[in-house]
Amino acid sequence: MRVTHVDILVEDESTEAALRELVPKIAPGLSFQVYRFGSKNRLLKKLKDRLTGYASILQPGQYVMVLVDRDSDDCRRLKARLEHAAKQAGLGTKSMASSGGWRVVNRIAVEELEAWFFGDWEAVLQAYPRVDRNVPAKRKYRDPDAIRGGTAEALERCLKAAGYFPTGLPKIEVAREIAQHMEPTRNKSRSFQLFCRTIEELASRGRGSRES
Repeated sequence: MRVTHVDILVEDESTEAALRELVPKIAPGLSFQVYRFGSKNRLLKKLKDRLTGYASILQPGQYVMVLVDRDSDDCRRLKARLEHAAKQAGLGTKSMASSGGWRVVNRIAVEELEAWFFGDWEAVLQAYPRVDRNVPAKRKYRDPDAIRGGTAEALERCLKAAGYFPTGLPKIEVAREIAQHMEPTRNKSRSFQLFCRTIEELASRGRGSRES
């Protein structure tokens, strides 16, 4: 089925701000819209009802992506919860469909959106030139998806150490500024790479390739 549009459901405004910059870089020309729920708990609580609504209005070629942070959740359990919500709504997912009949794809940022920024430290440097350029070489930051203690907190510490935002991290502003400089192909975060592949696949279907 040829893709004509993708709705992306996210937790908060900082993720929305980042995706509005990133999706056009990953898949130029892809029609998309981002909808934020205000928090992860609110998204998870309302997801089944939202997807049930989609089940009755989705037109051929329209798809839904759900993107949440893992945080401290068990990744498999969180993914299962997302999959179950789609099943309850009567919509097939990319992970569960045995054929090409899926309309929903669930993705998890490990462990938070900010891990994607650590995955492209050059973009952080371009947005905030005083930060330590050697951060990616430090053992605790080498794997963006394995940073302990919260990637948002880690990013805040790095920025504060460079003299930025001494009173606290303005997550929306920072997300927008860094995302403007990100180059998807150089990002080292595995969860970001998976997100990119999914967007690219949807875009390729938009150009008329067959569903698989």
